[in-house]
Amino acid sequence: MKTLYMIAGTMGAGKTTVSQRLKNELPRYVFLDGDWCWDASPFQVTDETKEMVMNNICFLLNSFLHCSAYENVVFCWVMHEQSIMDEILGRLDVKNCAVKKIVLVVDEESLRRRLAGDIGRGLRTDDVIERSVARIPMYEVLDAVRVDTSHRSVTDIVKEIMAL
Repeated sequence: MKTLYMIAGTMGAGKTTVSQRLKNELPRYVFLDGDWCWDASPFQVTDETKEMVMNNICFLLNSFLHCSAYENVVFCWVMHEQSIMDEILGRLDVKNCAVKKIVLVVDEESLRRRLAGDIGRGLRTDDVIERSVARIPMYEVLDAVRVDTSHRSVTDIVKEIMAL
């Protein structure tokens, strides 16, 4: 049986960092960061681009789930609304798959510090802090296991996820 790890969280919660470490602890894995399906300039959020990114993500995830070479599929993306997670799952063939839905949560102080560091390194733009902080409460209502990343090492977070 395959395992699909769906890892959600606001920008700066640690999705990509945790997922990159998690994949290396798993046998026969494949990893998809949802942002890769929407890395465009100009970045535009329209009905057309939202449909495109969902089609891209679901196509790739289904391809991974159907491929016998992989036992574990790690997918991370912002997924700030239950409807996003539900739509993705509804479009995936998970009948022979354990699905682990995980939300990385983080306290505001840690989030601000992480994002300020990313801005200082030129990895993010100044507006990300307020947008990300505003989304923190959205993750409290998602149907998923919450894993707090505040003041914790990536190793400890990955161990917690693997124990689920």
